[in-house]
Amino acid sequence: MTTTILELITEQYHSFTRSNKKLADYILANIHDSQYMSISSLAEKSGVSEATITRFCKSLGLSGYNNLKLALAKATYTTDVGDSSDDPGNITSQDTLGSIFHKLYDANIISLNETLELLDDTEISRAADLLSDADRVFCFGNGGSMVMAMEAWARFSTATSRFIHIEDSHMQAISISLATEKDVILFFSYSGSTKDMEDIMRIAKERHVSIILITHFPNSRATEYADVVLLCGYNESPLQSGSVAAKVGQLLIIECLYYVFCKRNPAIYAKARSSTAEAIMPKLL
Repeated sequence: MTTTILELITEQYHSFTRSNKKLADYILANIHDSQYMSISSLAEKSGVSEATITRFCKSLGLSGYNNLKLALAKATYTTDVGDSSDDPGNITSQDTLGSIFHKLYDANIISLNETLELLDDTEISRAADLLSDADRVFCFGNGGSMVMAMEAWARFSTATSRFIHIEDSHMQAISISLATEKDVILFFSYSGSTKDMEDIMRIAKERHVSIILITHFPNSRATEYADVVLLCGYNESPLQSGSVAAKVGQLLIIECLYYVFCKRNPAIYAKARSSTAEAIMPKLL
């Protein structure tokens, strides 16, 4: 029988250092919440350093913190379609189609409501100022977040040609290595903690390129590099990676940014939107 991460922590507890025991105590007392935290948030809540958490993961045979979160999610009971049983909106194969539809609808409404609560007028305005003044805006993301970056590029492309979308992380790095202080990055990262993202952001800071970050975690690694941070709602478990509900909150932010951006120069962007609409019209049947 496979040993779960909770059993492994319990078995090794006596050999842990004082700080590891402190971390283990917090995780065991907050198994559900720990799955949804960034490494910075867990460090703050448990009263240990991020380095301690990294060493703790290594001592358990895990390659990193995200593996710990996934192991915690798997350790708690999951439904027969892979959802976490801790989620009140979890879906099972026994659900009727109507029940599935309503649960997914409720999750998306929660995401929208939570994102709306997190929207900050000042930060949205600062982001719109950066976008309006930029020579070029690079819409970046990795993995599932790349899809959100493409959504932003597609939306803003109806009003301006200054937005650019690049999928490949190598090409993203190359582009930013040649960027200037007049350029801006609009970066999507739900976790705010990926290596590709950090590599690109480090280059951006060296080039003095401003960064607008859309993320869920206010204390994630990416926020240390960002000039403006916009928070999206919805707690996505490690087993829900790429969920639509998490994306819905980000889509709301894109739409808010779009209209605040257009509001800066309404006549110019109204004309541009009319031109792009007319360009597409002949392609419709």
